[in-house]
Amino acid sequence: MRLPPLSFRLLAAAGALACASLLAYGYYLQYFEGQDPCPLCLLQRGSYYALIVVFAAAAMHDPGRKGRIAWGVAAFLAAASGVGVATRQVYLQHLPPDQVPACGPDLFFMMENLPVARTLQLLFRGSGQCAEVKWRFLGLSIAEWSLLWFLAFAALAVLLALKKGLRR
Repeated sequence: MRLPPLSFRLLAAAGALACASLLAYGYYLQYFEGQDPCPLCLLQRGSYYALIVVFAAAAMHDPGRKGRIAWGVAAFLAAASGVGVATRQVYLQHLPPDQVPACGPDLFFMMENLPVARTLQLLFRGSGQCAEVKWRFLGLSIAEWSLLWFLAFAALAVLLALKKGLRR
C-alpha cells in the first residue's frame, strides 16, 4: 500500500509544533528542574523561536513552488544558526577541564552594562557555564540533543524547499 505524499503545510506545521515542544521542555527543565540556561542555550532558544515563526508562517501561507523555496531557505538559515551555536556548546562541553573558559556575567548584566557588539561577542564565545553538563538522556547532553534537532530541522527545510512531490 502506497501512502499519499505529505503536504507542505502538514510538514511545516509539524516542524513548528516540534520546535514549540522542545522549547516547552526547555522551560520545564528551567523552572521545574532548576536547569538555568547558559548564554549559548539562550541563543539556541532564539533559533527555535525563529524556526517556529518560519514554519508556522509557511504552513499558513501554503505557497507555490517559489514560495516553498523561500520558506525552505528561511527555515534552513534559522536551523543553521542553531547548528552553529549548538556545535560551539558541544565543543565547549568536550574540552578538557583546564581549557574551559571562565564563567562570565549573565545575559541580563551584559545587556545592561556592555555595548551590543561586546555582548554578542561574549554570548557567541560561551562561558564555563556553557561547558557544564547537568542533564543527559541516552548519553547525550542537552546541547548534543539540540544539535541533532537543528540538523533535523535543516533537513526538513531542504525537503520543504526541494521536494517536488509535496502537495500544496
